[in-house]
Amino acid sequence: MPVAPSVIVVNSLVARGSVGGRASCFVLERLGFPVTFVPTVLLPWHPGHGPGTRIVVGPALLADVAGAPGGPVAGCLTGYFGDASQVAAAERLVAGLRAKGGALVLCDPVVGDAGRFYVGEEVRTAVRALARRADIVTPNRFELAFLAGTESLADNAALVAAARSLGRPEVVVTSAFAAAGETANLLVTPDAALAVVHRQVPRAPNGTGDLIAALYLGRRLGGAAPQAALVRAAGATLRMVEMADGAAELPLAAGQAAFAEGDPAIRVEVIG
Repeated sequence: MPVAPSVIVVNSLVARGSVGGRASCFVLERLGFPVTFVPTVLLPWHPGHGPGTRIVVGPALLADVAGAPGGPVAGCLTGYFGDASQVAAAERLVAGLRAKGGALVLCDPVVGDAGRFYVGEEVRTAVRALARRADIVTPNRFELAFLAGTESLADNAALVAAARSLGRPEVVVTSAFAAAGETANLLVTPDAALAVVHRQVPRAPNGTGDLIAALYLGRRLGGAAPQAALVRAAGATLRMVEMADGAAELPLAAGQAAFAEGDPAIRVEVIG
């Protein structure tokens, strides 16, 4: 039997919860991809739930994965990093995948949100460099401003310009600007930009960024075009957030059918 192409996930690991690598791996495996998971930090739970033990995994684990023999790799998703040396190891991993050809690399630049960084300067500077080597980058508005080297972005036109300044084939900006009562994700390519808009759900749980990044990559690896991939990823994320019903965690196991269903209440707006 031929070996199915796998996806390498480099992300955080919580003992309890549905964020970071727990979300990334669950989604990609549910979509049919074998996953090689490289944890960057070990945590008891999302830091928003309170202080807890934090163990940073040495970069040697990434080096082992990069040098290990194995079957074909379809894609790679990077998320949260606990140390700049891990980012350097991830860059070497990406370079090796590039040399073999074919792997789609998504960088979710998890460095901050809502005006606040939650990784140090050395880590976020390294992540900025890694993002410029990816095929797909999935920042929120605050992260995009950092990646583009600007202090603030006032509207979707500014988001488009900043996204294109990264020089990447596909940028998905989460938390884009939208009308009252709505939320949007922005897809920016070198020659097109569109917003995928849907109703806003109050009190979204932790992990939606991890969820939509993995869903988008899974759909792209499955052959969907960028717009179709984002529509399905945004729709599935919306359904999952609604199922959470104000809880702090995404109901990944209970709501996994949403990964395949998506949501019909999605509107696509051309930005430019």
